[in-house]
Amino acid sequence: MNKGNIGVTSDNIFPVIKKFLYSDHEIFLRELISNAVDATQKLKTLIAAGAFKGEAGDMRVRVKIDKDKKTLTVSDHGIGMSAEEVDKYINQIAFSGAEEFVNQYKDKAEAIIGHFGLGFYSAFMVADKVEIFSQSYDENAKAVHWSCEGNPEYTMEETIKAERGTDIVLHINDEFKQYLEDATIEGLLKKYCKFLPVEIAFGMKKEWKDGKQVETGEENIVNNINPAWTRKPADLKEEDYKTFYHELYPTQFDEPLFHIHLNVDYPFHLTGILYFPKIKNNLDVHRNKIQLYCNQVFVTDEVSNIVPEYLTLLHGVIDSPDIPLNVSRSYLQSDNNVKKISSHITKKVADKLAELYKNDREDYEKKWDDIKLFIQFGMLSDEKFYDRAVGFALMKNVDGKYFTLDEYRNKVKDAQTDKNGDLIMLYAQDADASYTYIQRAKEKGYDVLLMDGELDVHAMSQFEQKASEANHGEDANGQEPKANGQLRFVRVDSDVIENLIVKEDKAAVNLTSEEEDALRYTFEGLLPKNDKANYVVSLENVSADALPVFLTQNEWMRRMKEMSAHQQGMSFYGQMPDSYNLVVNIAHPKVQALLADLKAETGNSLDELNQQVEVLRKEQAAEKDKKDEKKEGEEKRDLTKEIAALREQIKKHYTDKAAANEKVSQLVDIALLASGMLKGEALAKFVNRSVELL
Repeated sequence: MNKGNIGVTSDNIFPVIKKFLYSDHEIFLRELISNAVDATQKLKTLIAAGAFKGEAGDMRVRVKIDKDKKTLTVSDHGIGMSAEEVDKYINQIAFSGAEEFVNQYKDKAEAIIGHFGLGFYSAFMVADKVEIFSQSYDENAKAVHWSCEGNPEYTMEETIKAERGTDIVLHINDEFKQYLEDATIEGLLKKYCKFLPVEIAFGMKKEWKDGKQVETGEENIVNNINPAWTRKPADLKEEDYKTFYHELYPTQFDEPLFHIHLNVDYPFHLTGILYFPKIKNNLDVHRNKIQLYCNQVFVTDEVSNIVPEYLTLLHGVIDSPDIPLNVSRSYLQSDNNVKKISSHITKKVADKLAELYKNDREDYEKKWDDIKLFIQFGMLSDEKFYDRAVGFALMKNVDGKYFTLDEYRNKVKDAQTDKNGDLIMLYAQDADASYTYIQRAKEKGYDVLLMDGELDVHAMSQFEQKASEANHGEDANGQEPKANGQLRFVRVDSDVIENLIVKEDKAAVNLTSEEEDALRYTFEGLLPKNDKANYVVSLENVSADALPVFLTQNEWMRRMKEMSAHQQGMSFYGQMPDSYNLVVNIAHPKVQALLADLKAETGNSLDELNQQVEVLRKEQAAEKDKKDEKKEGEEKRDLTKEIAALREQIKKHYTDKAAANEKVSQLVDIALLASGMLKGEALAKFVNRSVELL
């Protein structure tokens, strides 16, 4: 029996392995089985090269638990190791046998998983003691038994082993006794070894008999050695792709919309299948469903360093031996191969979408609502993807018809270009809530888009920005051209239609200051009062057939608030109260009648107050022309404060009148109702008042 020290530079290597080398303790099982698969693949390569003349025999890798002995054993019938090889590959940490083997048989070798030489030592994360029993394929080599208790000292001796291959026996630490449970190990095998190229057997298959599960005598194979992505696309049918999708995601009941089969040999190796799932809303729910494999060994489902963030919404598998990993195979490092792979996947996705759009526009439109979120996310995240996707990104109007941006621009440009040359694209976020406004727009010959998606607000802003950049670019002679009209998206219920697409200058508001006060103060007194919204009354001369009173909201400010929900650094907007403008349309007969009533009710009762205000204003104007001098013993008057006090009396007069005027309350409630803001007790009062006014 030989004793010795493992070839490391420090006695601290084992604490490092146990705590820091791998991100998860469970990784040990993947590493040991990967080594077993490597050994099996090496033997197959030797057989193919004629370097091994013996019988291949049973090539399965087996995993066994012995609860009484507290051991977990991983066994293979692969190439095995001699004493010299154990010393070289086990005692000299970080010397990778796989690297040497691949170099020797690079033209014939099947997939060799191991790259780092440290995988075996992950066993010490969960075991107090690890033993190796190995018989080399070389008939002249003696079987070897190696043992180590988690420190640099080891023992190695000859032994007798009936079959070729290697058994790794882990004496599980009490702290990790969950790895002696069948359910735990089977779960890890399905997670990490589901598609390994060598059959992995764990226990026996079971079936229900006489009300209980009994073993069938047939080994339980936990993996599929020929997953769909390793096969040629020509050998697969559509049903095969769907079956594989549900093999990847057993709890996913929806069918994928379509797939992309990746198969690249140069300048890098990449295989895989990516699926487009139905993505209705909530970006986070759909992320991180792509599984990364290295020669059919599961590595991670965190692939954001390999593919752009928006591609993490896709589902499926990427398998590449050219993606660099660190010693734990759990974290990705960025290099040129990764960038090339990312660019290739992006191009393949864009090409697939363009192909679907071009070849079957009708079917593409049916899928649009389910893939819109993905395409918008990509366009917002990646300039190159935007350039590719803008030709097949669709918008839907309230009538359910689909258009590309250029198609829609051509459809509406004649009718919806305003007096300044700006092209106004009207949209609704809720077709039912904005029904009245939509109908009003249609009466004018306008079209309205339905923009009710999670990223629609961001997408509209991007379209506006791109159009602005195009309008202000240099001409063919390098001269700065005149700016064309802008592209603007405007919500259809944010104002009356006459104000959204202004065809001519607005009519002036021809009211006296007393008349303006009468209307403004009357409506201000009945506006809702809460911390979540601010209301301002304005007077406009719109048209006789527009609503008498309506609410508007600044498009830019509302859009900033909506975008703040999905964009970091914009939370400031989300915390601000909503601001609304209650527009009183002085051209409407109802408002003119109300003004006449207010003047009749008030009569001359406010003349004295108005005259006092006028006198103070004149004094205030005169004060501005004088130097700010205060005579000794004389206190300076605060004219602004005196004027405010008088106007407050005038305002109270109209507020009191408004509180008793059901018609004014009705007009305010109609404006709130049209904007979907009349609820609860206020809505009940409106209904009762409406009945009484009939």
